[in-house]
Amino acid sequence: MSQLSPSTFRELKNYVGSSVLIKLKGGKGIKGVLKSYDQHLNLIVENAEEVDSESSRMLGLVLIRGDNVILISPAPK
Repeated sequence: MSQLSPSTFRELKNYVGSSVLIKLKGGKGIKGVLKSYDQHLNLIVENAEEVDSESSRMLGLVLIRGDNVILISPAPK
């Protein structure tokens, strides 16, 4: 995995406690409230929901391994 810049973590700190959309390898998406993260970009997401173009599925509290994360952005309202 490539080294993440300090600005990446400064930006991610602003998302803690907010609703985010996380795109994963394999095309899946997870929407929920970012609770925590670490230096490997492992994420803890509360009220997580797996989303795709046709359906969604509630997951609850999840841990997402950082090497599966492609993109993190504020969730659309």
